[in-house]
Amino acid sequence: MPKTTYDSIKPPDMSFDDDDADSNIKSLPQTKSIWDLCIQVTERAELNVAKGIDGKGVVQENTNKSVESTLFVVGAKSAAKTSVILRFLDRDEQPKATTALEYTFGRRSKNNNLHKDVAHVWELGGGIALSNLIEVPITKQCIKNLSVVICVDLSKPETIWTTLESLINTIKLRVKKVIAELKLECPSDANLLIADCLARYGSDHPDKDAVDLIPIPITIIGSKYDEFQNFDPEKKKIISKTLRYVAHYHGAHLCYFSSKMEALVMKTRGLLGHLVFKTQLSKSIQTDHTKPLYVLAGMDASNQIGMPQAVVGASSSPLDAYNSYASPSLYWSPMDQWKQLFLSTFPQEAEAMVPEDPTKDSKYNENIIDSVRSQKDEELERFKKQQERKMRDEARREGKLL
Repeated sequence: MPKTTYDSIKPPDMSFDDDDADSNIKSLPQTKSIWDLCIQVTERAELNVAKGIDGKGVVQENTNKSVESTLFVVGAKSAAKTSVILRFLDRDEQPKATTALEYTFGRRSKNNNLHKDVAHVWELGGGIALSNLIEVPITKQCIKNLSVVICVDLSKPETIWTTLESLINTIKLRVKKVIAELKLECPSDANLLIADCLARYGSDHPDKDAVDLIPIPITIIGSKYDEFQNFDPEKKKIISKTLRYVAHYHGAHLCYFSSKMEALVMKTRGLLGHLVFKTQLSKSIQTDHTKPLYVLAGMDASNQIGMPQAVVGASSSPLDAYNSYASPSLYWSPMDQWKQLFLSTFPQEAEAMVPEDPTKDSKYNENIIDSVRSQKDEELERFKKQQERKMRDEARREGKLL
């Protein structure tokens, strides 16, 4: 084999004219690094997710998009509203008294952890005294994803009817006004709210024409069940059946709660989680008044609840006392009959109203601030007296001049 010498190999001609430099550079292949390719694939995947396109190129419903919902908690004073919120958000905090309207929020990660659903949580303190603040969270901007929770204290039946009647009426009027405003801007959204409300009962429900549904999800929570479970059985029956009818009539969910009973905490968390995060909801209901109630909207019926009437052979029963005391007219609606039974058994207490001047409310005492405020009030009173004296003196001088 002939020996090859490197001297005999001529290098290729690599020379080129300056005029052709730009054109040659442009003709070179444009390569991408592995990082550029990764970025491109990631951007394409995120775009597909935003459009609802799966890995096979099929358009799917977008379940990864972040959703913002509003949860508005109202109710009687000391009815465990804050405890319900803290246990729902899984916060290990000591409940504190709520001042007027307070806000917090919770978040829940989606399946891909890239998006999070947000729950805006409002709590109204002060019982029914500050119900005029209901219009703050209930607006046309958030009503499409709004749920309202009404807490009643089962251990204080003397406050239950007043609380429910006042808050439900106030909420109903506010929702009606907001939906009327929404219809002017977006009729389809308003109609969808009403359709969703009716769908909870369905066209074949026996009471579909005998109820007055509120077009947003309402939940009635009976708190302090740990105390309520020791009540007289007949009184427990009246309270539970009345709450069932009120919830059924207005299209509300009903569940009992106690922060000291973990099973009830989990039930309540599951229900609230479904309302704001659209999680899966347990459909097993409990209507036995000797046990903690759990009844979903549309899953009860008037014929299952029954009507208030005398209990045969139990002359000492509150139901008998009701019939002899009230003698309900045949023209009374079922709601009126349940109301009269409840009020005759549990006379309602008037809720203490908030003082016109909150600075005089002993609940908000602050020694340092109050002492400074007292000093300023005294200075203001002296100034007023000086001004009055000055005006009288000027009036006298003008009288003498005249």
